[in-house]
Amino acid sequence: MKKKPIRPDVQASVLALVLMLANVAFGAEPPSRAVSELAQMSLEDLSNLPVSSVSKHNERFAEAPAAIFVITGEDIRRSGSTTIAEALRLAPGMEVAQLASHNWAITSRGFNNLYANKLLVLMDGRSVYTPLFSGVFWDVQDTLLEDVDRIEVIRGPGAALWGANAVNGVINIITKSAKDTQGGLITGGYGTEERGFGAVRYGGKLGDDAFYRVYAKYFNRDGSVLPSGEKNDDAWEGWRTGFRTDWEPSFQNLFTLQGDAYYGEEQETYLLFKPTPGQVATPTRNYVHGGNVIGRWTHSFSAESELKLQAYYDHTGRDLGWFNEDRDTGDIDAEYRVPIGERQSIVAGTGYRYSRSYNLKSNFTVSWFPPDRTTHIFNAFVQDEIALVKDRLRLTLGSKFEYNDYTHWEIQPSGRLLWTPHEKHTLWGSVSRAVRTPSRADNDALITTAVSPAGGPPFFTPFPAVTTADGNPGFESEVLMAYELGYRVQPHPKLSLDLALFYNDYSRLRSFEMAAPDASAAPAYIRFPFLFSNRLHGETYGGELAANFQMADWWHWRASYSYLQIELHKDPGSQDTSQESIEGLSPHHQVSLKSSIDLPWNLQFDTTVRYVDSLPAAGIGSYVGLDLRLGWKPWKDLDISIVAQNLLDNHHPEFPPAVIQTPQAEIERAVYGKVTFRF
Repeated sequence: MKKKPIRPDVQASVLALVLMLANVAFGAEPPSRAVSELAQMSLEDLSNLPVSSVSKHNERFAEAPAAIFVITGEDIRRSGSTTIAEALRLAPGMEVAQLASHNWAITSRGFNNLYANKLLVLMDGRSVYTPLFSGVFWDVQDTLLEDVDRIEVIRGPGAALWGANAVNGVINIITKSAKDTQGGLITGGYGTEERGFGAVRYGGKLGDDAFYRVYAKYFNRDGSVLPSGEKNDDAWEGWRTGFRTDWEPSFQNLFTLQGDAYYGEEQETYLLFKPTPGQVATPTRNYVHGGNVIGRWTHSFSAESELKLQAYYDHTGRDLGWFNEDRDTGDIDAEYRVPIGERQSIVAGTGYRYSRSYNLKSNFTVSWFPPDRTTHIFNAFVQDEIALVKDRLRLTLGSKFEYNDYTHWEIQPSGRLLWTPHEKHTLWGSVSRAVRTPSRADNDALITTAVSPAGGPPFFTPFPAVTTADGNPGFESEVLMAYELGYRVQPHPKLSLDLALFYNDYSRLRSFEMAAPDASAAPAYIRFPFLFSNRLHGETYGGELAANFQMADWWHWRASYSYLQIELHKDPGSQDTSQESIEGLSPHHQVSLKSSIDLPWNLQFDTTVRYVDSLPAAGIGSYVGLDLRLGWKPWKDLDISIVAQNLLDNHHPEFPPAVIQTPQAEIERAVYGKVTFRF
């Protein structure tokens, strides 16, 4: 296929960026350290970043006994990311693949899919995974990116604190306090794929100790392309609005109330199955909507002791033509942390979650039995941190105890050991058990996966043969036993390294086992059901290495490499054929290199290169992505930037379509400009 020439606007943007980089190379004066927040942070500052996802209280990044990475708000800004999904590419070891304009497959340490089900995602303490398939709809996970304080990414299980489905990782998106977003902000931009986006936010005071902010944003994104280069019908647009208030009447008490509402429209062409003539291309306009509100009270008894109460309500709705669902979720949690003596600290909590799924409509593509379902989850956890040797050796023991309507009680313990022989060296290890509890799809769904003509393979029946994946009320939780080892070191004041190794042992993994044929619909068709079962097991192992290098006060490098090997096996008697597909949908190797330079005249230049290995199960080859960003701050409150993404090819595929088939989409080269003004 003949490649399209690079358009003049792209050539001009790249030329401008190269000229600016050449200016540095040939002796330009280094910029002031005041230019960039990133440049101001030394490696020691980065190691002192607060993280809370590992222990449910703030601790230094360098002392967290887990494979954790922090994406700061400044990282997101300088990456040029326009969505949370894109920003997650910054974390080492994360598998982030874009299927189409509005679809992503995201996970950690294997088992990636559009419906990936082993990654727990939270936004300001609100779980955004859906019990429909135990995964995340990434198209509706959004907020004003300028308000994101940090994203904490844990690779590996976090079930002892966060519960079921925190199996291969935890992503905790934390937004800034309303106190830190005072004043006004207006931002907007336009580009080849970003066909127009904008947002406005204003923060003010409700009193001497109470603050608020409100925001609204809109975006319109172009569709992807087909392998031929023709346009794919998957453009989308949406808006979102939200608020946050923080009230601190005393040093001991902090009250937070926040919420969001959103609406979006997505174009898509589904390849839906019919008894005859089989698969039919069906253009569809999808509608998504939702809203949530969170209330939280934190009472501090001392620097080491606090009580936290949180409650939230969340509504989501999806109308995809072939599938509809509305879901209401209510959640309440209480946590208490208290020191015991000088060397021990206990954090414990309990919670309850109500989730109702309704308005599901059955058709030939997917059916639900029963059409509505309400589930209840009760949980409690306790974790004990013990300083075996003060400031040198720390043991953390804990477990989550959770009751769900499908498998009843699940126990998920964890043990972590942290050794700090020197202030520049940290060694940690962990052993954890985590489970992925059944979803509605595992229990209640009947999904058409193939239609064969009468007399044709693989069944050679006198009538059309319909293959379905059937929910199984006897489906059990998938189980992980995880073993991890990590090492952080700062061998030089300008260099830090972070290594994490893992071995994961899975049992009761989901398989598809053939059941007796169903001829009740003959002569229209004969149905061949494959039940969701638990007859796969296997191992994954590998590691991730991240490096930070402060070449100069004005030049910062980040690099990472990850390796993953997946080996799955059938239990005796299993007829499953999906294990090779699962093994071949995660890249063995991933490499990322990011350079951030503060140039003279308040200019910034950012380069990101990433390599993603092939996906043999989908026939998708490896690719190298190159993203560039040039930012200019002509004065304190004005930011102007030009971002170029995927510069090395016209378009490339990153992941295959999911169970409900759509055309294979490819992601295009893109350029956009953005202006942000604060007042």
